[in-house]
Amino acid sequence: EPNNAHTSIRWYCRLSMFGECLLKMSHWLENLEEKMWRLFVVLSRSLVGLTILVAIAPAQVAINQTEGFGEGQELVFTYLQQYYCTHQPFQDLNHNGKLAAVDPQEFQRPICVVGKQPTIDPTGAPISQVEKLWVIVPFFGNDKNPDHAFNPTLGQVLLNLFGFIPEAFKTHPSVPVQCPEPGLPETRHKGAPGTCTMHTTRLDLGPPLAKMGKVPPNTNVFVPSPNHSHILDETNKQAVWWQVISVLVTDPSVWPDQEGTKGINSIDALRAAQAAHKALPDAPTNFFLFFSAHPEHFLP
Repeated sequence: EPNNAHTSIRWYCRLSMFGECLLKMSHWLENLEEKMWRLFVVLSRSLVGLTILVAIAPAQVAINQTEGFGEGQELVFTYLQQYYCTHQPFQDLNHNGKLAAVDPQEFQRPICVVGKQPTIDPTGAPISQVEKLWVIVPFFGNDKNPDHAFNPTLGQVLLNLFGFIPEAFKTHPSVPVQCPEPGLPETRHKGAPGTCTMHTTRLDLGPPLAKMGKVPPNTNVFVPSPNHSHILDETNKQAVWWQVISVLVTDPSVWPDQEGTKGINSIDALRAAQAAHKALPDAPTNFFLFFSAHPEHFLP
């Protein structure tokens, strides 16, 4: 009997310890469950936040695209080939006394002229039937430091001509522009000064400068492509050739912001700025671009 009592006590102790162990394990599991739940909540919130961030992050404009404005909206232009500057047979765009028809060297490097109206587009269609792209150029400022221009030589030429460095030719303009491409977060590519995707890098300002009395008639004045933004009179268009119409904006108060929520963001706003003498009249060019246009919210 004493042995049986001792055995019973021993088993009772073992069962008591087992019960305590189970109780401790139960508490441990409860703590683990609470920690796992907290971790799940944290991860869920993180995933929701990431999903929202991805959903609201703006799509970036591709390397063969630029932004534009039309009817108060942000647009995206998708370029399918390079620019074209028309040389017609009986023109002499390099002013060497030879017509293009007998001067093949004239158009081996196309001369893109502001103030020159061709009669046809690159397809041969009459110019009156061609879609128009208004290129607005920020031609204002009071900077007199030639080093702030694309290069010091250009800066000195601009100072001699106008007495200041227009924002159009500053490496770091004080206003947002769509060309050159501004880079992230707006565009995947950041363009160098004087460039823009599928555009020419050089313009001849001879005709308008001659009209202003700054240079003699029939003088080529080549400058880098200026900083600029784009205006269309529509918002959706398949890829076609567009004739570039140059407009110098002379008052910074009408220059559009990055998103086009104010300023010149439509053809109506452009015409109002011109009527208020805050932008100069349209200047035709022989410069054409080939692209399609769609509202920016259509970006994938």
